[in-house]
Amino acid sequence: MTHTANEHDHVDIQVATQYLADESAPDQDRFAFAYTITITNSGQEAVRLLNRHWIITNGRNRISEVRGEGVVGKQPLIEPGKSFSYTSGTIIETAVGTMEGSYEMISESGRPFIAPIETFSLVEPSALH
Repeated sequence: MTHTANEHDHVDIQVATQYLADESAPDQDRFAFAYTITITNSGQEAVRLLNRHWIITNGRNRISEVRGEGVVGKQPLIEPGKSFSYTSGTIIETAVGTMEGSYEMISESGRPFIAPIETFSLVEPSALH
């Protein structure tokens, strides 16, 4: 049985986003964003990231879901006190949107858990004015 991350899991997820103007075509409703995720294991045992699940919502409330194995082609093992970072990207049809999701993880001792990823914003800079 998989449970939601709790005080025993000690996985911290940080997100930084960037608008990719060179890969975007606003006149064609194409807005490209990069996001860098840093997963820090502050627990007592190693954890492995098995699968990802993303919910991407554009400014028109259109939702798309992405599920898959690992991240950027890897299922990283994160040792206690260590972090794993990666950068990926997404394209949405509006200048603003959000992403949220979760990672399916397993501890070294074999205990599966879900590490939630809080909602974060995707914003093309001129959309703020």
